[in-house]
Amino acid sequence: MAFEARSSTESSLIKYKEGLGMFTEKMPEFASLFNAFTEECFKEGALTQREKQLIALGISLHAQDEFCIIYHTKGCLDQGCSEQEILEAVGVTAAFGGGASMSQGVTLVQECIGELNQKKQ
Repeated sequence: MAFEARSSTESSLIKYKEGLGMFTEKMPEFASLFNAFTEECFKEGALTQREKQLIALGISLHAQDEFCIIYHTKGCLDQGCSEQEILEAVGVTAAFGGGASMSQGVTLVQECIGELNQKKQ
């Protein structure tokens, strides 16, 4: 039985995971190496995983990468970031990325926070 998404955020996360699964089947060695690399990048170190997720969200916003914006907004919440901390990261990103970063922050990021926090209740 397939998992049914209850929100647009969940739908996007499912679509990303399905695409990643298909890619992994076709390119297993590449996917394995890429996954090992990203896992190493997000390991706890001098920066916490929480701080790394906030950085990744900022980069995702600046790059206008909607799947990564959703993925890293969820990562921020999973690492215990508050809505205020996430929105401040949006603000810092908007200082560099201008209106495009701000528009994603005031729409997609806030939608993700609302949907993911509603799921926890």
